[in-house]
Amino acid sequence: MFTRIIAAALALATPLGIAATPASAQVAPFPEGFRTEEISTNGTTIHTRIGGKGPAVVLLHGYGETGDMWAPLAADLARDHVVIVPDLRGMGLSAKPAGGYDKKTQGQDIAGLLDALKVGKTALVTHDIGNMVGYAFAAQNRERVTSFVLMDAPLPGVGPWEEILKNPLLWHFRFGGPDMERLVAGRERIYLDRFWNEFSARPERFSEASRVHYAALYARPGAMHAGFAQFAAFDQDAIDNRAFVAAGKLAMPVLAVGGEKSFGPMMATVMRFAASDVTEATIPDAGHWLMEEQPKATVAAVRGFLDTHK
Repeated sequence: MFTRIIAAALALATPLGIAATPASAQVAPFPEGFRTEEISTNGTTIHTRIGGKGPAVVLLHGYGETGDMWAPLAADLARDHVVIVPDLRGMGLSAKPAGGYDKKTQGQDIAGLLDALKVGKTALVTHDIGNMVGYAFAAQNRERVTSFVLMDAPLPGVGPWEEILKNPLLWHFRFGGPDMERLVAGRERIYLDRFWNEFSARPERFSEASRVHYAALYARPGAMHAGFAQFAAFDQDAIDNRAFVAAGKLAMPVLAVGGEKSFGPMMATVMRFAASDVTEATIPDAGHWLMEEQPKATVAAVRGFLDTHK
């Protein structure tokens, strides 16, 4: 689906595991030995899972999920990395402040979180809106990022962004405001099922347990407001990202991962507008939800890349 969106856009573009719901609804738990911390930074509080030993790697989730999505990857990486898995500002069990949902500010959240943990350099692994936060962090802290894996979502203002916005499949980018919150209140599962179903190669791979788990988290007070705010900030994100690109492409090794039935190889095409050392990877028989649809293949792709770029 997204491959068609990006391909059409590029033709026109010019270069430029925490207990929150009943046990029956739990996603895969994080490994034993992981701890959680509520880290105050940048005017908010970020719920963070931390475990393992070795060089640091930060995992950033996207919309429709929380840091819980990363449990299988965290279990693999914790063998030889300190794995740091926050819930983004306003999402999951993190605080839900009134503002600060532009990705430049959220990138500063990540910098402050790492400062609080006394972590200097780190690798990044990101998905969806996590890509946008991760890019903003990397662009503002280029010397701190050793390698960067981005999965299956574009960056506002980068490459064919304006053409992407015109596609009706992405109506949710402009969906927000108090009336929209009222429409969705009490119907969070209906709203989120739209994403889990339509952006999957096979919707049944996004399990019922995961759906119940995330729907409950997004039904918490302020959560849908914060989710809409993530999208509402895209215009400012585009302005900020154009400035980041103008300052120079990212120099660290980048792995651009797309689902075969979603962004596919176009993920790497988009990232080459923003980074100079980009490796392409496509996960077969997967849509947007790579960790749910093809966890083994996705973990293997990330592990292989991080092992190569230590």
